[in-house]
Amino acid sequence: MADSSSRTRVTVPRGAGPDPRNGWRVPSRAVQQIRVAVLGAGSWGTTVAALAARNTPTVVWSRRADLAAQINDGHRNLDYLADYELPHELRATADLEEAVTGCDVLVMGVPSHSFRSTLEAVGPHLRPWVPVLSLTKGLEQGTRLRMSEIVTDVVPGHPVGVLTGPNLAKEILAGHAAASVIAMDDENVAHALQDLFRADLFRVYTNEDVVGCELGGVLKNVIAIAAGMADGLGAGDNTRAAVITRGLSEMTRMGEALGGQRDTFAGLAGMGDLMATCISPQSRNRHVGERLGRGETIDEIIAAMNMVAEGVKTSKVVMELAGELGIDMPICSEVEAVCHQGRSASEAYTGLLRRDAGPELEAHRRR
Repeated sequence: MADSSSRTRVTVPRGAGPDPRNGWRVPSRAVQQIRVAVLGAGSWGTTVAALAARNTPTVVWSRRADLAAQINDGHRNLDYLADYELPHELRATADLEEAVTGCDVLVMGVPSHSFRSTLEAVGPHLRPWVPVLSLTKGLEQGTRLRMSEIVTDVVPGHPVGVLTGPNLAKEILAGHAAASVIAMDDENVAHALQDLFRADLFRVYTNEDVVGCELGGVLKNVIAIAAGMADGLGAGDNTRAAVITRGLSEMTRMGEALGGQRDTFAGLAGMGDLMATCISPQSRNRHVGERLGRGETIDEIIAAMNMVAEGVKTSKVVMELAGELGIDMPICSEVEAVCHQGRSASEAYTGLLRRDAGPELEAHRRR
């Protein structure tokens, strides 16, 4: 990440954020930096806040006052990122109203199950036209809405998008090169936000396909559980490669059916995120799958984790959608059966191997 001495100055007029009346461009007579509020002090929320803090005033909100104090006093998040020093410019608070009041950009990094309630709590304190970026890669239970759809539902009128891609938090804080993508319907807004998160070794691209980018992040978590199960069962690299590529076909099928663009799934938000999540030991969803492959139950695994693995909850919603849309998703189906129906990982892989292997390109079509 960039050194604090070379901070990128992204500024706006006093008391205002990027202005929609100005095409979301940064005014030339800028006298005050954009203020970013990141809600959620987990590993990824903290990392995104750290990236932004090197460029512009940033506050991260934690539900816990002790965790906020860790960040403010010791410049570390001991719960999730204990080995990494955070920028001294980064400020933390446990007061939700304080975090968002006067912010110019709101970043939502809370889990999917608390996304709506958190947004409802901050809505009254959010100024009009403030862009809202989601980091959360999940679907809402019951409504099956994507997080960007929840934003539109709860705080209509705010530009909404996602920051997504193959972004493992610890690698980024360790200074390894990485890339991400901001997806928003309005390209001007996306470009205005790029520099907020950019660092010397962290490139941020833009994309107008919000649906595809968001679904890429959602669906890859389910496939990553399958890849982890293969590892836990002692499968080899050939198996892992087959799971990843066939999993990408399932992701693309559902993504297109729900309005995403096929090409998006060949990019950072699709294939890139899928590969990182399926092969990295840092991946929570892959970790869940590996432990399932070793014979542990889903309840035992979840009870032992201090972070959320969205793929477990998502698998059920994905299969509900697949049934309604008539989409064949055998890998996701087996993951859902293991996570929610008591099927074992070995039974799941046996089921996959018994399927007829038709023409490969048929995998891109609905059943």
